Amino acid sequence: MALKRMDNVGIVVEDLGGAIDFFSELGLELEGRATIEGEWARRVTGLGDQRVEIAMMRTPDGHSRLELSRFLAPPVVADHRNAPVNALGYLRVMFAVDDIDETLERLRTRGSQLVGEVVQYKDAYRLCYIRGPEGFSSDSPKNSTERHCQTDSKQSPHFPYRAPCSRAAAPSCT
Repeated sequence: MALKRMDNVGIVVEDLGGAIDFFSELGLELEGRATIEGEWARRVTGLGDQRVEIAMMRTPDGHSRLELSRFLAPPVVADHRNAPVNALGYLRVMFAVDDIDETLERLRTRGSQLVGEVVQYKDAYRLCYIRGPEGFSSDSPKNSTERHCQTDSKQSPHFPYRAPCSRAAAPSCT
């Protein structure tokens, strides 16, 4: 059996609404929201009695998804949002954007900050890391025809969150 695709990347957040707003501003579309709980959820995650609010965000091309999760129970057990980019685990996600400067300006209104600075990588693209609300981080390269914005997650994949396995769909990295 061959691997077919990567469906999603999950990020655990404290403020689901704020995370939805941030990723919507970046250009992802809210595909849906749900509450995950019950026997099947306990069995698949191994967490026991759980109640999780999730939001599925879809990239504009429809091929990748980001699952944002807010655990109501059990409580979150670790906080990796301020970990440096060289910490073990999944810490960032990259997104391609049309205009890195305009994207950074829009994301600043949602609490985003540059981690370092915007730099030119050879003559291929401009790149930066950003940290958004809840500490998620992202980096962004710019190609001659497109710019990328890579997000780094601290509590889950993509941006400042770490996520447990739960459903399916992930944003593509470029």
